[in-house]
Amino acid sequence: MTNKLQHQLPTYFIASVWFINGLFCKVLNLVPRHQEIVASILGDQYARVLTLLIGFSEIIMAAWVLSRKWTKINAITQIVIIAIMNTLEFLLVPELLLWGKANAVVAFIFICVIWYNAFHLNKQVALQS
Repeated sequence: MTNKLQHQLPTYFIASVWFINGLFCKVLNLVPRHQEIVASILGDQYARVLTLLIGFSEIIMAAWVLSRKWTKINAITQIVIIAIMNTLEFLLVPELLLWGKANAVVAFIFICVIWYNAFHLNKQVALQS
């Protein structure tokens, strides 16, 4: 497998995670637990609107990932967002998480994939160009 393909696969995977979570889980509300998390942390009054905004932001993040523009800034942004979001959920609403506090492990693995793709695989592809 070429370095370019090794970089493309995780890029598509990362973008699909953002897109699926944004569109299906939040915008279309197919996983109501996401809105419950928002309501528990930020309050019921604007939970739907905030969930929609988060969902649309995740869809935009997927597009940014696929654009391959400013990949390091993009990766750092993703890592910070995931770390903050999961820390808040871990501390405030672990009972609403799919795997409870073990969600932190999944988040850490996702952060590692993002870092590896942006700072290692991306560098290898650039060196071959």
